[in-house]
Amino acid sequence: MRVAMVSEHASPLATLGGVDAGGQNVHVAELAAAAARLGADVVVYTRREERDVPRRVRFRPGVVVEHVDAGRPHPIPKDELLPHMDEFGTYLRRAWTAEPPDIAHAHFWMSGLASLHAAVPVGIPTVLTFHALGVVKRRHQGDKDTSPPERLAVENRLLREVDHIVATSTDEVFELARLGLDPGAATVIPCGVDLARFRPDGPVAERRPGVRRIVVVSRLVERKGIGNVIAALPGIADAELLVAGGPEAAHLGDDREAVRLSTLARELGVADRVFLLGRLERDEVPALLRSADVVACAPWYEPFGMVAVEAMACGVPVVASAVGGLVDTVVDGVTGFHVPPRDVGALRDALARVLADEALRRSLGAAGAKRARSRYTWERVAQATLDVYRMVAGEVPSRQAEAATRRRPRWAGRDGRH
Repeated sequence: MRVAMVSEHASPLATLGGVDAGGQNVHVAELAAAAARLGADVVVYTRREERDVPRRVRFRPGVVVEHVDAGRPHPIPKDELLPHMDEFGTYLRRAWTAEPPDIAHAHFWMSGLASLHAAVPVGIPTVLTFHALGVVKRRHQGDKDTSPPERLAVENRLLREVDHIVATSTDEVFELARLGLDPGAATVIPCGVDLARFRPDGPVAERRPGVRRIVVVSRLVERKGIGNVIAALPGIADAELLVAGGPEAAHLGDDREAVRLSTLARELGVADRVFLLGRLERDEVPALLRSADVVACAPWYEPFGMVAVEAMACGVPVVASAVGGLVDTVVDGVTGFHVPPRDVGALRDALARVLADEALRRSLGAAGAKRARSRYTWERVAQATLDVYRMVAGEVPSRQAEAATRRRPRWAGRDGRH
């Protein structure tokens, strides 16, 4: 199967940790690679951000990243990319007219817009993964939402015009249903985890004797709730907080959110227990996670929450906001604990409970590792995604396709369970 993945701002080749480089980059990279291992031929289309980068780059066996000229070739915040989507879509239309893929899978709403621009006239079936919904972002961020004002209208149009939605959580399907999507037009397929990299055994980052450790791995943006974790720290004795993400450590002083978090830590009297590490290489993250007594994932909202699954795969308990995909991945009381978003008191109590009980930590960690191995491998995710591609492209018997569109949204794993 020839698969065109479109990820306008999130390149598989990007350095992670920046404001616009995080979970979507990993998702697209790993899904493309896993689909290729299962026999697909994948081209990932992403916007050119550097003048000198080659037009086509071989990323993994069976996967090519193609850089699209849309706007000036330099980094542009994703919320400013909408004016360039017509140019992006025109590029895709030329490419797909010359060499049509069997399926187009758009990642993020602007990728969906560009993909439809090309796919409809060429006759390419289109699947869309939103990764985040504008209506949810606006609900939680209000006036701080920097999305283009056209976003909500475009997302509503996409619901009507793409052939199928691949959602990353059941919560997302509920949100889409509120917007009028027939639930049968969506399939729930979560993100995956690289179990060769994220596993309980392996190198462990150095620790200070006698100090319990909380770890956060996140982009440095306010909605990720890192400030809430810092605010919880005064009520947790003998514990330190390590935060990985953002720019290089040497440039944290130039990052507005890093400065805000450092200032908050000083005001709360915990600056000596809060360490902003800056950006880590991807291969450094597992050792940091394994060094944690607990990983905190406390966003105000979260479409999926890849770090939680990575921590579970490393055998580490997770305290997570009960939002979005975190409700699916973290099983409350089994692999970690859920807390209401932005509830500092509940977050403090849950973290303190895990830190105070070594037997509980071992139990939660073991259950998390088992859950990650059984449900979140990239091969499982890729196989489920390819099944959707074949359904949408008409490569399954029509009765099966018709039945699939009538079913409730589902986890499309081979066992059929969510």
